Amino acid sequence: MAKVRAARDGEAAALTALVMRSKAHWGYDAGFLAACAPELAVREDELAGRRIVVAENGAGRLLGVASLEVLEGEPGGRPDGEVARLGLLFVEPSAIGRGVGRLLYRDVLGRAAALGVRRLLIDSDPHATGFYRAMGAVASAGAPPGLVRFEVAPAVLAGWARAWTGGVPAVHVGNVAEFNAQFADPSVGREPRAAHDYACLAAFYSPYPAALLLPRAVPPGWIRLVGRQLDWGPEVEVHDGLAERDPGLSDAVRSRPELARRVTGRGLPLVPWGRTEPYGRLAGLPWRPRDLRYESKSAAHALFARILAGGGHPGIALPAQWRAATRWAAIRTVRARARAGLGTVLKSEHGVGGSGTRVVTPALVRAAGGARAALRGLPRGPLLVEEYVQGPSRGPRDLTYDGFVDGEGRPHEVGAAVMEVDDGAYRGATVGPGVVPAALEGPLRAFGAAVGRELAASGYRGWFDVDFVVDAAGRPAPTEANLRLTGPSVAFMVAARLDVLRGAGHLVRIVDRVELGARLPEGQVELLCGDLVEACAGSGAVFVPAIVTGAFDPAPWIGVLLAARDAGALDAAEALVRARALAVGSGFADFSAVADGSDAGDGSDAADRAGARPGRRPAGQSSKSKGERGLRSR
Repeated sequence: MAKVRAARDGEAAALTALVMRSKAHWGYDAGFLAACAPELAVREDELAGRRIVVAENGAGRLLGVASLEVLEGEPGGRPDGEVARLGLLFVEPSAIGRGVGRLLYRDVLGRAAALGVRRLLIDSDPHATGFYRAMGAVASAGAPPGLVRFEVAPAVLAGWARAWTGGVPAVHVGNVAEFNAQFADPSVGREPRAAHDYACLAAFYSPYPAALLLPRAVPPGWIRLVGRQLDWGPEVEVHDGLAERDPGLSDAVRSRPELARRVTGRGLPLVPWGRTEPYGRLAGLPWRPRDLRYESKSAAHALFARILAGGGHPGIALPAQWRAATRWAAIRTVRARARAGLGTVLKSEHGVGGSGTRVVTPALVRAAGGARAALRGLPRGPLLVEEYVQGPSRGPRDLTYDGFVDGEGRPHEVGAAVMEVDDGAYRGATVGPGVVPAALEGPLRAFGAAVGRELAASGYRGWFDVDFVVDAAGRPAPTEANLRLTGPSVAFMVAARLDVLRGAGHLVRIVDRVELGARLPEGQVELLCGDLVEACAGSGAVFVPAIVTGAFDPAPWIGVLLAARDAGALDAAEALVRARALAVGSGFADFSAVADGSDAGDGSDAADRAGARPGRRPAGQSSKSKGERGLRSR
């Protein structure tokens, strides 16, 4: 594995030769190379001044060179106007394509951010433009003749992200099903499969994990690809297949004493999807069910009302909400509101991703043949009746505010995002600068911060969000709080990581469900994701597969994270991903015959050919042995 170090005295001649070999790799003739030689030469007396570093392999062989240079004439060695340039970035021809250029580039970017550089200029050889575009640099004007200029804004890890885990890698506990199961609400299903799929998002519970604890088995290639996209080191551990058919992930970890000691005994923070009593036992934290009371939609509504009653939030509108004592009471209310031309939102006390929530408009009541029919299919049990908020004629409709309360009880703001919600069901979210219009962002952030203070005072510790809809007058209206991680929180984590790796200013979108055109073998899913990485990189976008276990469901799908510098590029990347995902399967035969074992030879071959779920193992390998063996370093 290559590593970066400062250039040493006496290496200038060897570095100059490396630079010239790298330049010649692109087919330039001898005359051109001779003309370039004086400018490309590395001199002994400038190794420190140009901040030159090298990449070398384990045997000490030089693989590449890069420099971070202040502008000429700047006294004291500080960047002029916080601007610097990437003077050199050359890779030994035999090492091209092995990640050396990426390693050097990210080293320069990190050092530039630490120096306080705001603009890093890159004057690229035309042959290298694809590399810089894929690394996140943005094309700019002003390049010398024959070169192409790029710029990047170096960034350190966001303050909230450092506070979230104390600036160190964390152990991510994918206990989604376990969190849901603690609420006695019929809208939160007991079948853990869908929640276990969503637990794939444990890869993104902080910007840089130390270990992942996952209920379902996941394809090894998925973690390798995510690690490459987010520049994780090989030390990230994956313990998967721990609770394939049971919601209790934390207890499953505790039942493996060696694993429990490994993940809790190194002094690293543990980050769950949400707090539960079993997680408290695993992490050694006190369990107070009352701390989660505002996960209840009615309790959250009461909290919002108390905050607004105190004044100071004139830009916020709170929808009216009533509790229906019986199903017939809910039907009568919906019928009366429909006759008055008013829409209604029906909610269960709890619920995730829009489960247990239905928007009932007068048109829907008429089409269904009455209010009773319109409510058919909602879970049994108490219902909350809430006024439907008519949205604006333009602009975003569904917003969210994310923050967290640290272990000392201090609230931290993370940011605001735009969500995609379809008929009350969450589909994804976009975060990043300028995503939420300024007129909405100010009131939303102020109210979200007030909720954070109240949660801290109530004893809650951990991540939270507040969801809003925007009314016809352009005012955010809070609808619920979630005392756990969420899809938007994952997008914030990835944005923070990519800003460090590629420069500030990323828009990140999480798309919960991208339909696949066929149920694929595990290897084909990995190939598809690899192809999407390359296709998106060609336009400067980033593709990260977020939820892959859904690809092995009868109706196959994947969840994805996309990043780009502007909304147009982000939309184009999503359209490309959706189109290619639907097109898969058109070039190969249906695997259903071998999937049911009708064409199986020995067990391991059948698993490879059939597109079995990741949890399917060769004969003789038990689930227990996989869980205890679950350390896989990527």
